[in-house]
Amino acid sequence: MHELAIAESVVSTVLERTDGRQVSLVRLRIGRFSGVVPDALSFCFELATSGTPLEGAALEIEDVQGRARCRTCGVEFGLVDAFLLCDCGSADVQLLSGRELSVMSVEVA
Repeated sequence: MHELAIAESVVSTVLERTDGRQVSLVRLRIGRFSGVVPDALSFCFELATSGTPLEGAALEIEDVQGRARCRTCGVEFGLVDAFLLCDCGSADVQLLSGRELSVMSVEVA
């Protein structure tokens, strides 16, 4: 389960920037195609924050939908799954969003 390593990395990153202050909320942006399972990350976040100034902090996760652009016809379209095929039939598409994994903001007490 790589979500535990990701949760530990988020906690470490937040701790570096909050100087030991108590954190009440962490907001993340996670792309649908990042390979991260939000529910598993939430569970691991609780484990990773234990005994730190983030203990008890809420975790808010924004789900980012996938978007792609067809290099053949130039159309930009949303993705429901990882099937990268344009309506024109081309598989020559560029993934524009959906792989994000970032800390967007933190609220300190």
